[in-house]
Parts: sequence; structure tokens; C-alpha cells
Amino acid sequence: MSSDGESVSLALADVPPGSATTVEAFGTTVAVFNIDGTVYAMDNNCPHHQGPLCRGRVGGTLLPSSPYEYRYGLDGRVVTCPWHKWQFDLTSGRAIFDPNVRVPTYATRVEDGAVVITLPSRDGGVGQ
Repeated sequence: MSSDGESVSLALADVPPGSATTVEAFGTTVAVFNIDGTVYAMDNNCPHHQGPLCRGRVGGTLLPSSPYEYRYGLDGRVVTCPWHKWQFDLTSGRAIFDPNVRVPTYATRVEDGAVVITLPSRDGGVGQ
């Protein structure tokens, strides 16, 4: 792993499809998920009681629907905290139950067999 202050990288082989790992970066522990070849990164700590998101199940969730109707969606985009089942969208970090609750996310890209994770910009957006 290497770090230059604004980005950190790890070998893509260290996070094969269907797995998660962590990396120390930006003064925190970052959870890195490889979902069918797409890599996501977010703070590893659930805002509820700091549960390790890297150990959470990744899948989908029930979506808002009419009474007696159950709609499942966001498959492969939702991580569920293993401690108290809070759910977060891997693409935005927003909690499924309340979009005002979120986990910081980081931009990722794969280049030359490495996952590069970029520090968010100072305006709160995701770095490029």
C-alpha cells in the first residue's frame, strides 16, 4: 500500500470480487468492497455504534412500497452493518432509512492492477 496524502492504493488482488477489506487512510479505517468487479470505498465505522462495515453483508434491501407489497431492490449496492443492521448505499454512503444519515465515501478507480482511493474534496464532495 502507498499513500501520497490525497490518495491511497492497494493491490486489486487484495480485494477479489465478492470480498471486502480495510485500509488505513486519511486518518481513518476505510472499508473497500469489490462487488462484481466494481470497487467501492467508505469509512469502515457505522455511525450508530461504530460497527465494522467491512464485515457487513452486501446485498439489496426492501424499498418503499404500497401496503402488503414487498419490493426488493438495490441488489449489490447495500451494506448492512453486522451489529445492528443499519443499511447504507455503497454508492453514496446514505443510510437507507434516512438520507440525512451517511457514511463518508471515497472515489475509487482501478489502474495497473491497483485500487486507487481518493480523499474527498474539501467541499464535501467525492474527490476525482
